[in-house]
Amino acid sequence: MRDNLPAFFPARTRIAVLTCEPVGVLDYLAPEQGVRQGQLVLVPLGPRRVLGLVWGDGTGDFDLAKLRPVAKVLDAEPFQPGFLEFLTRAADYTLTAPPLMLRMATRAPDLDQPPAARRVIVPGTGAPQRMTEARQRVLDVIADHGGASFAPSELAQLAGVGTSVVKGLVAQGALAEIEAPRDTPYPRLDPSLPGKPLAPDQEAAANTLRAAIREGSYGTTLLRGVTGSGKTEVYLEAVAECMARGRQALVLLPEIALSAEFLDRVEARFGARPGEWHSGITRTERRRLWHMAGRGEVGLVVGARSALFLPFRDLGLIVVDEEHDSSYKQEDVVFYSARDMAVLRASITSAHVVLASATPSLESWVNATSGKYTRLDLRSRYGEAELPDMAAIDLRAEDMPSGRWISPTLENAVRARLEKGEQSLLFLNRRGFAPVTVCRACGEQIGCHQCDARMVEHRFQNRLVCHQCGETRAIPDACPSCGVEGKLAPVGPGVERIAEEVAARFPEAKATVLSSDLFHSARALKETIAQIAAGDTDIIIGTQIVAKGHNFPRLTLVGVIDADLGLQGADLRAAERSFQLMRQVAGRAGRQSGQAPGIALLQTHQPDHPVIRAIISGQDESFWDAEAAGRQATGMPPFGRLAGIILSHPDLTVVSDFARHLAANATPLEDAGAELWGPAPAPIARIRGRHRMRMLIHAPRQAPVQSAIADWLAPHRLPANLRLAIDIDPQSFL
Repeated sequence: MRDNLPAFFPARTRIAVLTCEPVGVLDYLAPEQGVRQGQLVLVPLGPRRVLGLVWGDGTGDFDLAKLRPVAKVLDAEPFQPGFLEFLTRAADYTLTAPPLMLRMATRAPDLDQPPAARRVIVPGTGAPQRMTEARQRVLDVIADHGGASFAPSELAQLAGVGTSVVKGLVAQGALAEIEAPRDTPYPRLDPSLPGKPLAPDQEAAANTLRAAIREGSYGTTLLRGVTGSGKTEVYLEAVAECMARGRQALVLLPEIALSAEFLDRVEARFGARPGEWHSGITRTERRRLWHMAGRGEVGLVVGARSALFLPFRDLGLIVVDEEHDSSYKQEDVVFYSARDMAVLRASITSAHVVLASATPSLESWVNATSGKYTRLDLRSRYGEAELPDMAAIDLRAEDMPSGRWISPTLENAVRARLEKGEQSLLFLNRRGFAPVTVCRACGEQIGCHQCDARMVEHRFQNRLVCHQCGETRAIPDACPSCGVEGKLAPVGPGVERIAEEVAARFPEAKATVLSSDLFHSARALKETIAQIAAGDTDIIIGTQIVAKGHNFPRLTLVGVIDADLGLQGADLRAAERSFQLMRQVAGRAGRQSGQAPGIALLQTHQPDHPVIRAIISGQDESFWDAEAAGRQATGMPPFGRLAGIILSHPDLTVVSDFARHLAANATPLEDAGAELWGPAPAPIARIRGRHRMRMLIHAPRQAPVQSAIADWLAPHRLPANLRLAIDIDPQSFL
């Protein structure tokens, strides 16, 4: 049920406005027409007018005659009280300044502009007299966005052409320029249309979710199912039930690249395309979706993690697909976990949350095991498809020549698939050609000028790339340190190096590399994935991008080149992440009903490692039990609390001195029962020219960590140009 109408403030009354500026909340006078709580406004701040949000009653004691009035009330639905509470509690939990949280909630362009009509470009009825590469790019952009409307300059920019190309296509009838409303409702999805036939366990799970939606109260369900078990069809039934009850639904996906295939499935299921929210949509669509979410005129939104901060009018269901995925954690400006914030938002607005995964996070697994979340299991693949067999290849027993990374056993398995006309996938979670380039004359490893990180060789692009700051340079002929030519050597493999070996060993096969750095647009990636699914590739070589939801009907063999890679280091989640990633990758094999059973082979020097054994045996419950026991014994999440403090400054002395000063005055943390570890240089101690120090706070599960950190940091004034970031529940420790 929708929230109550926000409170109304009559003309000339004192109101508090949260601005998007660092000053935060200031008092203003309500405008002559009055204003509601949650309304977006423009207010004067010095000589400027800035965006603000009516927060509530004014709290200052200034004379009303001295207060400045609101300059403009924006033509947008007021934020619902539940959404305001969500923003407040999310800011409190993450220790984020409220103005930054408001920016998260208003990430749409031209919100201060009225909903007037404007000239836009739409598909035309004719065809260009002569097709050129530039014209084709324009038409491809139109097709990729489902026929959406664009401003002429926006369409030209997306296609990488001049506006004259767009005008030429309009003149020839291939495109049309029309007068259209600035914001229009989305086509209504039909929840009464039948979905795919469900297997008995799917139907039982769908019925449980339907019943939870009908209750109209908060709850969280962990939908756990093996890869290919039909989790998507099950939660789409929950989406249908939610829309049938007149409420809005949100489906979060971990990767934009997955959205095209998923949107096609949604359109086939409900007869219309849902709203999209991610960095790839146009400014026009971003503004339109933002407004329609607030008016309740979009029933389903599919988006990236930031879609959680849209001002939905009545959000009844949030689905977090692949809920274990690390991309749901934002680690820039506002540090938050979309999975955790989804649960928070649903608890405030009486919505239901579905966390879907074949390999859930330990946090979700513990919550489901303890009864905090409902747990639904899908234990078999949909239709006649069978789970792949899994085995380890002990590299200690393989004859591996120097510079070779594909073992004889794996090579023979690939050849067998080639002879049958089936596909193979070779997985290595490392981009580029080689992670290190070393000089054999002086031993120097080529590093980034701005970061304490080694540059990665990307031979396909003939560049060295820093994966921290993005700096690139051409691969040199001579060592930058000693000047000797011909002595630079790549060390270790990346997917490009595996591709080189595949070309040498299987010259008759067609190979395709799937790596995020090789695709400069979602359209290019989508086209390549479609070609693979159509059988246009024999051998796929890929990074973790191949593990996320793709269905390749002819794929029957998955070979993990280095199963030991993720087991290195002291990250407390190393075992969990390795288990999740390799199980997800292995699940790409044998997904098609009626096809040959799949097999996954893991190359490893540690076949007896507990993670490898758990993956091969399929004993998921035993693995999670052991992981949970280990974390509980040390008080680590989810049985304890962690918070990271990251300090950075161009001068190492400044950041080191201030970090030690903070550590020496940590009494509020100690009073809360927390321990402070550090300060210490971050594992990557310099990024973009800024030296970095880290501290880690460890506390019992129920400790008031946020308030203790706030009390600890409040008395200290930051040195000029020093940045301090707080990461509650950190996922990365770099």
